Amino acid sequence: MTSMSPNSGFDAWNYGPDSGYTGTNDLTGFHVEAIDGGIGKIDEATHAVDGSYVVVDTGPWIFGSKVLLPAGVIQRVDTAGETVYVLRTREQIKSAPAYDPAGRDSVAYRDDLGGYYGGMPPM
Repeated sequence: MTSMSPNSGFDAWNYGPDSGYTGTNDLTGFHVEAIDGGIGKIDEATHAVDGSYVVVDTGPWIFGSKVLLPAGVIQRVDTAGETVYVLRTREQIKSAPAYDPAGRDSVAYRDDLGGYYGGMPPM
């Protein structure tokens, strides 16, 4: 299930070793900051090997929507500040494949989302 871009070594579905995520942190309720501003709060987080992600409730930013971010886009977890920083812009996140709660665990959806984020130049 691991999606990797052949050029960057991007591992979409695992937290990076320098992210500060230990697998024991409960990220639910943490604020999420894109490169250019806040996008919402984490509604759900997983830490499954080759299948980790966060679901972000975007609140008024994208009214009534949620987005699924693969763990590989997370740059840093600040547990003291309860904030997760991601290496994507707000526009990149907004333009990602739509969140599909019913199909979020399907291989096709994961491949599509992992390919979208993995196809971007490194930030």
